[in-house]
Amino acid sequence: MMRRRTFIASTVSVLAAPLAVEAQLVASPHRIGLLSFAAPPATPYVDPSWYFRQGLLAIGHQEGRTFLMEYRWAGRDPGQLPILARELVQLPVDVIVTLGTPAAQAAASVTKTIPIIMAGVDDPVRHGLVASLGRPGGNVTGLAHVPGSEFYAKQIEVFKEAVPRLSRVAVLGEFTATEESIFGEMQASAQPFSVKLLRMRANDETEFAAVFASLKRERADGLFVYPGSLNYTNRRWIADFAATNGLPTMFVDDAFVRAGGLMSYFTHWGELRRRAAVYVDKVLKGAKPADLPIEQPTKFELVINLKTAKALGLTIPPAVLARADEIIQ
Repeated sequence: MMRRRTFIASTVSVLAAPLAVEAQLVASPHRIGLLSFAAPPATPYVDPSWYFRQGLLAIGHQEGRTFLMEYRWAGRDPGQLPILARELVQLPVDVIVTLGTPAAQAAASVTKTIPIIMAGVDDPVRHGLVASLGRPGGNVTGLAHVPGSEFYAKQIEVFKEAVPRLSRVAVLGEFTATEESIFGEMQASAQPFSVKLLRMRANDETEFAAVFASLKRERADGLFVYPGSLNYTNRRWIADFAATNGLPTMFVDDAFVRAGGLMSYFTHWGELRRRAAVYVDKVLKGAKPADLPIEQPTKFELVINLKTAKALGLTIPPAVLARADEIIQ
């Protein structure tokens, strides 16, 4: 009888072990904080966190089971970022994922212990977020996009090759310190192509009308749009204005081209966010951010909207079309 009881007890124990692990997974999913300077997405299509979540799912995680998301959107108010970052720290979360440079800076300012994964940031070394790209050295790592002057020259070259008549290209952005720095590099890169760049600043939606008037007054024959959240939110408005006024456009996000812009040349933002999921997975498994080298994009995509080109009366040279990663008909 004793042996039978022992056998039954052992069997129950063995059967219960996986159930205990299962229950633990369900009861204690990792809590991941996501911090963004942008406003909350209005639809799933414009949700910048979608690619990140898809990245987690692709490597075996299950939302609600192995991880839970805590979202904090600053609504384009920089003063909210440190407040929201502290909220995530106080919950607490196991890791913070940041979208954009301001969010990464805010998170780094409020915690030196919780891992911070950057899902795309401008030059983290220059901004004091890490010691170096190869050995970050603190609690911050992830993905950066520091393409440098050669890349900006390539953007101008591709734009000029697609639209040979370009001579006065307006550059639309908020002109943060980062964008000012990029503008300086772009100016130097544009000179060999006989292209003059015109600074066009818009810090909120109410300033777009004045910017559009300036574009006409300055006789711009092309428009380059920075990838800030303000421009992203108003991408259809920008694309419609450009189309109505016969302005060829160059963007650094293919979402603008799908909204009616002419072309984009940059790394795929979604892939940066998808790759951030790999970093989060490593950290949750015990890796230290200080030891995880920061990745930079190695592939740049050229997307062209032929429908827009035809509406503008442009014939994109075959050599440019041959290099395109995607052509929207």
